[in-house]
Amino acid sequence: MIDNIQTFEECSSTCTKCLDDKLAGTDGKRHIVLCGGTGCLSSNSMEIKEKFEKLLEEKGLADKATVNIVGCFGFCSQGPFVKIYPEDTLYRMVSIDDVEEIIDTDIVGGNIVERLLYVDPATGEKVTKQDDINFYKKQRRVALHGCGVINPEDINEALGMGAFQGLKKALSMTPEEVVDEVLKSGLRGRGGGGFPSGRKWMFAQKSAGDEKYVVCNGDEGDPGAFMDRSILEGNPLGVIEGMMIAGYAIGAQNGYFYVRAEYPIAVNRLKLAIKQAREMGLLGENIMGTGFSFDCHIRLGAGAFVCGEETALLNSIEGKRGMPRPRPPFPAVKGLWEKPTIVNNVESLACVPFILREGADEFAKVGTEGSKGTKVFALGGKVNNVGLVEVPMGTTLRELIYDIGGGIPNGKKFKAIQTGGPSGGCLTEEFLDEPIDFDNLVQKGSMMGSGGAIVMDEDNCMVDVAKFYMEFICDESCGKCSPCRIGTKRILEILTKITEGKGTMEDLETLEELSKTIQTNSLCALGQTAANPVNSTLKHFRDEYIAHIVDKKCPAHVCKNLMQYKIDKDKCVGCGLCAKNCPASCITQTDYIAEGHKLASYEIDPEKCVKCGLCMSNCRLSAISKE
Repeated sequence: MIDNIQTFEECSSTCTKCLDDKLAGTDGKRHIVLCGGTGCLSSNSMEIKEKFEKLLEEKGLADKATVNIVGCFGFCSQGPFVKIYPEDTLYRMVSIDDVEEIIDTDIVGGNIVERLLYVDPATGEKVTKQDDINFYKKQRRVALHGCGVINPEDINEALGMGAFQGLKKALSMTPEEVVDEVLKSGLRGRGGGGFPSGRKWMFAQKSAGDEKYVVCNGDEGDPGAFMDRSILEGNPLGVIEGMMIAGYAIGAQNGYFYVRAEYPIAVNRLKLAIKQAREMGLLGENIMGTGFSFDCHIRLGAGAFVCGEETALLNSIEGKRGMPRPRPPFPAVKGLWEKPTIVNNVESLACVPFILREGADEFAKVGTEGSKGTKVFALGGKVNNVGLVEVPMGTTLRELIYDIGGGIPNGKKFKAIQTGGPSGGCLTEEFLDEPIDFDNLVQKGSMMGSGGAIVMDEDNCMVDVAKFYMEFICDESCGKCSPCRIGTKRILEILTKITEGKGTMEDLETLEELSKTIQTNSLCALGQTAANPVNSTLKHFRDEYIAHIVDKKCPAHVCKNLMQYKIDKDKCVGCGLCAKNCPASCITQTDYIAEGHKLASYEIDPEKCVKCGLCMSNCRLSAISKE
């Protein structure tokens, strides 16, 4: 039980030595760690762990090697991962069938299993260590501190990685000094708004109230985004510590985690971390004997995207329908249960311990003039290296997509990157060398958002992309204000009409007019930014809209009503696989004469074709194409 600063220092020192010994191998053991992020767990990471434990026991090696789950390694397209300490050997795409070979070859024999190493696609060389892989070289982990290294279910390993050192330093300062340190760091909200976190804390600190609250926004709802989830899964105590520092700074004694129920692993690890911190005396009354008291509570969200908006989130915690409140008053003045409240997202709070532990100047060394520190992105879509990355602010889109992301698969041409999720915009090739920061992305017609980054190639239809995001916005609109409730529905109807080949040129003017109306008059940021995907695609890909309307063609061959499958007679050998697999029976054999010979081929009836694509996927000679 930690009841004073000295006890904390002794415990922390012991834990640090244990973790250092583990990583350096000076404890005389080999240590096997497996990625315990949601992606790898869904690919049997836990079953692989159990197989390791079972075989180590059977082979009498249980006292010579340990097996643990750690947080997300980030390189999701190469998982599941297994790392061996102290050599720091990284194996990727490990299956249950590989376990015995790793034990026999590596753990017992001391030799690397070459076939499980990552192969650099540029050089063809095998890479043994994580930091030597291009995906990791330009990354810097601040918010993801400890993820992929420590066991997130063991508070002792978190203490060994420096947990609560930032809190200890904060408790030696006045609350005003803590706020000044966060202000000095330049930390801006990582949830999408980019508001200076220190200013938000300062407003709440100066607001009068007999009770104040800190709320952690873990309601991550952007399609393809998993930044907050991975942080909570990989190092929940880091976020708890950030919340406690915020509580001390504004004079709050209670914090609430609002996490969507679709994140069961993150929720369970968060619950365990809170329990362990309470048992150790690092949560609750008189923390470290300093007189500061603070406790954490968890509330589960039902998956409403609008509850990512801070006032809707507060309504949901209070048991009300998740709908935004008019502002002012802002939550820092009148928030949860009408008490002064600060709402920070998971990533923002995860950065706070670093700022206090290492200093504001160290945090501000990285980044741009207006955007300090690092940013976590969920890099997905048409990119080779799909995964979670944390890069310094100011990193260019080209570096993100090509150096870290490994470029576009199958030699396809880059078309656009959607940043900021449904509220963001699509940026084209001309912006690849633009630095990533809050203000620059907005100036270019997109936004940082919470960190989703979806890459698109030449096979994506940008009208269809805009329609996809508008479908999402329509589903997630709370319906409280008319501009968002009605306007987004009208935009979706027009986009649908265009993708079906029924659009008119007047529809483009209507889209632009509706977009301005929704942006100007909606109550919350969900509505105010809802038309961003439409505006950005209209600006950069207007020719695609015109092709849909005038030529009745989808240049990317995505919109089903505007394309058809065609069989090339010169390539077709008459095997009939397309006809046999056609669910609509729309493919028939036709004979034709070529150079005096009667040959068999097939034709597709465009009226009957349901555009399922089975014929194209079954053709071994690529004789079927989309037009």
